[in-house]
Amino acid sequence: MVITNKNLNKRVTCNRCVYFYITYKKQRPWGCKKFGFISKYSPSMEVFNTTGIECAYKIDKIDKIYK
Repeated sequence: MVITNKNLNKRVTCNRCVYFYITYKKQRPWGCKKFGFISKYSPSMEVFNTTGIECAYKIDKIDKIYK
């Protein structure tokens, strides 16, 4: 798969997601409450590497506040 600038701009980031959290564990610092795992890498990257598709459950914290 060739990564282009278009693909990089569409990449899901977990930082503002309501399901994203920090574990404070040195070996696995990030977690996803929706999928129920902690990881050494960003949860969105883990989901993409495992399933081959972008995370469909991302909900911005700001969107949840205003709904």
